[in-house]
Amino acid sequence: MNYRHAFHAGNIGDVLKHAVLARVITYLQAKPGGIRIIDTHAGIGLYDLTKGDALKTGEWRQGIGKILDANPPKQIAELLAPWLDVVRGMPENADGLKVYPGSPVLARRLMRPQDRLSVTELHPDDYKRLAELFAGDVHVKAIELDGWNALRGFVPPKESRGVVLVDPAFEETNDFQTLATGIYKAWRRFGTGCYIAWYPIKDRKTVNRFYDAMSQAGIPRIQITELMAAKPRAGGPMTGSGLLMINAPWTLKAELQTLLPWLTKVVAQGAGADWRFFDLTGEIKEG
Repeated sequence: MNYRHAFHAGNIGDVLKHAVLARVITYLQAKPGGIRIIDTHAGIGLYDLTKGDALKTGEWRQGIGKILDANPPKQIAELLAPWLDVVRGMPENADGLKVYPGSPVLARRLMRPQDRLSVTELHPDDYKRLAELFAGDVHVKAIELDGWNALRGFVPPKESRGVVLVDPAFEETNDFQTLATGIYKAWRRFGTGCYIAWYPIKDRKTVNRFYDAMSQAGIPRIQITELMAAKPRAGGPMTGSGLLMINAPWTLKAELQTLLPWLTKVVAQGAGADWRFFDLTGEIKEG
């Protein structure tokens, strides 16, 4: 499995990930103190949908393309506004969707003057483009570093409040175990931080083992949300993804229970399109 961001910019996984990230950042900004946003596997930050890897796959058409073409009811539109306002507000998108802002750009555009962003990327070419994107920006620190080392070494931040986004490429067979271990070690150092860990859902047995490992870690307040555009098929393309969240805002449950049915309907690709939101000690909602 290879999930380098450039191939999948704006796809169904980004729909879930970025809608939730924007809601979390917005919630944390209700207090005046600055927050730290840490993106451990940042990619290049901004993706041209008209050429290169994103054009080859065209996955954005099944994700952000469908969302922007839809006509959401007022409540849905308000919840999606922090994310979609950034997408629509990119200068390149003045005459239609041409670029997609990855999580570093989304976070940066949502930040206040007192907030800070730390982004890391290991791939040398991707890091170079990421560093160029934020060159001269005193609010952003870009580092060429393995994201797993950043997850362990960048917490706790001096701001004492913030969100850690972990979005690995899932190129290695043990990435789920590495993710579970990394999240646990980071939580031990920064137990009050909000963590969002993204993962593809292609093999239910692997995902369930990940859930079991996290449920036994002794971490309170772990919640899971999933968005499936279709039932996963062995050897087929990714049709859904999930987020494991620690210390998620208390408002997020109601927001996702409002958002997820609509998002699922819009991005559905066939039988099995569904959503779930639950914690690891008791089911809240089974789609």
